[in-house]
Amino acid sequence: MDAKIVKLQEQEKRYLELADELLKEENMTNPRLYTKLSKEQASLKGCFDAYQRYKDLTKGIEEAQLMLKDEDEEIREMAELELSEKTEELEMLMVKIEELLLPKDPEDDNNCMVEIRGAIGGDEANIFAGDLYRMYCYYAESLGYKTEVMEESPSEAGGYALISFMVKGDGAYGHFKYESGGHRVQRVPKTESQGRIQTSVATVYVLPEIEEDDMEIPDSDLVIETHRASGAGGQHINKTDSAVRIVHIPTGITVNCQDGRSQIANRETALRIVRARVFEEMKRRKEEKEGAARRSKIGTGERSEKIRTYNYPQNRVTDHRIGLSISQLDRIIDGKLDDIVEALRKNEEKEKLLNENI
Repeated sequence: MDAKIVKLQEQEKRYLELADELLKEENMTNPRLYTKLSKEQASLKGCFDAYQRYKDLTKGIEEAQLMLKDEDEEIREMAELELSEKTEELEMLMVKIEELLLPKDPEDDNNCMVEIRGAIGGDEANIFAGDLYRMYCYYAESLGYKTEVMEESPSEAGGYALISFMVKGDGAYGHFKYESGGHRVQRVPKTESQGRIQTSVATVYVLPEIEEDDMEIPDSDLVIETHRASGAGGQHINKTDSAVRIVHIPTGITVNCQDGRSQIANRETALRIVRARVFEEMKRRKEEKEGAARRSKIGTGERSEKIRTYNYPQNRVTDHRIGLSISQLDRIIDGKLDDIVEALRKNEEKEKLLNENI
């Protein structure tokens, strides 16, 4: 039997098992477990539906082949037409099945955290960081996602030296994960009196949100400190120790949160960020040990990697990982990122098809 069909049968079996699990009272009364089971079943639905259609088509083709032997010429003509239509649909379905069976990033369905920093170019880099933040907010809104600021450091000239926010919604990480890396802007800054074009860079770092059940960090691995929050330049000093700094001892990862309304809110936010960063670091170390690339060939996701250029004078955006140029910068900066994200996703699928024996 075709290996693809065997995999589909396994997916169907698991999908039906999950349907039974979701009907059990002990699971229905456990919101966290019920959500986890529901997400797993939803991730299998594409394969389940495709396999049901595969079975319908193969049965229809077998029936049409039998009808070709009928003595009635009209029935044979109908059978030939049906056989042609179903065979063509089956060929298209098998291409789709091949894509559905590609290994998926298990974090694709998670919420995600996006961190943007002004990097090279002073005030202009910070202003551009603000432009990217708005672009991502518009994009998230177009997908029906919610955004929540976790940490911010506004720049006096506009934009942000740092802005970190959560994107909430099923599949958020799958849509935003391609954005990690250096984003370069070429334009005339508002402060430039001679009309000279300046090149500046802002970095983007995207992490999947990791649930506590999926990444448990022992308390003994954490140093948690509180201190007084303060605004840029020491303004608006808080009189209480509401800011929270957490250090993960084994990796040295440090997170400082002070923008929440209370120490409790800042602690929770800091823990979520630490959990995501530690998860990513453990994943990186594991893949490095196994000799695997950290990312697919579309990019490493490192901050130093220049992944995209936004050329304002030519109204053009170029994604350097796949050599894609689109002369619609004005649309893209308004959050119309679908064409770029879809092209990156397709390229990733292509690379997986070349490397996977399905």
